[in-house]
Amino acid sequence: MTGESTRATCPQWTIGEAAGLPSGPFGLGTSAARIATQFAPSPGQDPAYAYLPWGDGSASPLYCPLVGRVDDGLAAEVDRRLVNWAAGCGFTGKGLEQIAGAGFGRLAMLAHADCDDPDRLLVAAQLNAVWWAADDYYADDSTLGAAPTELPPRLALVMAAMDPVAPAGEFSAPLEEALRADPILVGLHSAIDHLGRHGSPVLVQRVCYATFSMFVSWDAYAAWRHTGRYPPAWEYLAARQHDSFYTSMTLVDAVGGYELAAPFYYDPRVREAMMRAGTASVLVNDLHSVAKDAADEKPVCNMVLQIAADRGCPVEEAVEATVALHNKIVHEFEDGHRELMAVPSPELQRFLVGVRSWMGGGFTWHATNPRYQ
Repeated sequence: MTGESTRATCPQWTIGEAAGLPSGPFGLGTSAARIATQFAPSPGQDPAYAYLPWGDGSASPLYCPLVGRVDDGLAAEVDRRLVNWAAGCGFTGKGLEQIAGAGFGRLAMLAHADCDDPDRLLVAAQLNAVWWAADDYYADDSTLGAAPTELPPRLALVMAAMDPVAPAGEFSAPLEEALRADPILVGLHSAIDHLGRHGSPVLVQRVCYATFSMFVSWDAYAAWRHTGRYPPAWEYLAARQHDSFYTSMTLVDAVGGYELAAPFYYDPRVREAMMRAGTASVLVNDLHSVAKDAADEKPVCNMVLQIAADRGCPVEEAVEATVALHNKIVHEFEDGHRELMAVPSPELQRFLVGVRSWMGGGFTWHATNPRYQ
């Protein structure tokens, strides 16, 4: 989903070919100090946005919303609660250590700047943690048991964990046993229950079905891996748009303590804005993951690497193309947001600011997270 390793492996690149990467640390998050300063806004530019340097500063800056709130104490409290919850779901050893070290509580604090309730922020931390765990253990990392041919049936069980099926007599008992045997499934069920204590059934089903749509893209990655038929950049991006941080952004109003009515949420203009925001955020993820992805023995698909493979160009040139695409999408989000400001709905206006805030918080989280350094 939202992690850097959800994509199918991509045979166009080998470790030797990846040597064209800039020497030394590369990618967003290489040094938090390097993003401490930002480029001054241009005349007439919305002060909520700025061109931000990233990585080692050698690439063009990324046009991003600014982070709305940094509260390290609140982040630490959410992370503390998250680790206790994960242990209760059955995560142990390396899996628990990964959740403890990933900073999902910090992501929730940064991305949901309009909420200071640690229990509501915990909902976002929980769901992002188990989405990432499913990505790692089911979709991508073979050392953790991921296998392309096993992914679709595993995801079918995930759907049963998140959106419980009706009882089916004697056939329900083995299903319930399977759902209790895997901490990822336990975690997803628990996180959705927690969401339901803070949001309506409408919000719960919105999150479920955004997740299930994301799984279609995961299955595409698995098929590409299994058959050896890998996508050009345009096809990869089409799949990635439904496997993006849009899924995380479905929680904006639930965590904020309100509900955006369905006619607004599903309005094509609002949905287009959300898809742009999710895609822009996932391009940030691809940009700062490119060195890690290219160095893998079987490099995963990454927008930078896909462009470089399609065009036969150096990675640095593909980085610039990806930055340009990201910045174009963010400017389009900004334009769409400005047009929607004319809609007289306080909830819609708060929601769109929340989506913008998620983008800014996501950038800062990636830039300061050890996972990406």
